Amino acid sequence: MITSYDKIIQISMTTLSVPLTEDLLKGVNHLVKQGVASNKAEVVRQALKKYLEEQAVDAVLKAANEPSLKGDLDSLAKKL
Repeated sequence: MITSYDKIIQISMTTLSVPLTEDLLKGVNHLVKQGVASNKAEVVRQALKKYLEEQAVDAVLKAANEPSLKGDLDSLAKKL
């Protein structure tokens, strides 16, 4: 029960139309039937959110593996 309307958070959303293969659509419908999400749009939102999180983690891991360019420029140039 909502006791105060000033505590309601409004989230602005935009509609995006995405063509799906029959197999992807079957998978989306299956996830809705399984109760993973309340509707097809929520399945896609969850999948996109997870994908974006994975991309962010990959970017951090890639950056962590980049060589450090700290130190004396002459000794760094010799390494090249």
